Amino acid sequence: MPTRAEVSDVANAVMDYTDAVMLSAETAVGDYPKEAVEAMVRICLGAEKHPSMHQSKHRIHESMERVDEAIALSSMYAANHLEGVAAIICMTETGATPRLMSRIKSSLPIFAFSRHHSTQHRVVMFRGVQTIPFDSAKIPNEQTNALAVSELVNREVVSEGDLVVITKGDYVNAQGGTNTMKIVKVGSDIR
Repeated sequence: MPTRAEVSDVANAVMDYTDAVMLSAETAVGDYPKEAVEAMVRICLGAEKHPSMHQSKHRIHESMERVDEAIALSSMYAANHLEGVAAIICMTETGATPRLMSRIKSSLPIFAFSRHHSTQHRVVMFRGVQTIPFDSAKIPNEQTNALAVSELVNREVVSEGDLVVITKGDYVNAQGGTNTMKIVKVGSDIR
């Protein structure tokens, strides 16, 4: 059984919006590693349900200098405040946009769609971000959104009627070009 201090440390790390937690010291080398990890998972999931985890004041009174930053933060605001949003899709070359998104408190999953293995490996360390291999270079631009949403439907992440926020750049496969946010409804004609 974890001590009250251990539970508080893990819960506070989650509520401070830490990207990752780990076992350390005697907990990492104790007699019950599986149980220790299971307890940590329960604490993390419980802390993420706390109401304060859904209120972000991140940079609310600051200006932005870059378009990709404005799109990332605006997308998270829209996703957190629009009823019916089930997921966020971020088409990314470098992982910069999902990194910016992960700084905003949200209970919604962020899916980083990328064709680059190095980007996929990097983004899984960002809070709330999952990666999906997706080569948009091989897909006509007008079909990209529909195929990305179909991928989430196939994985049973979203279903008909759900809203999905999608970010990407006008220039497909260009770094630093995220300049578009679109909100689509699963089951409708998505372009």
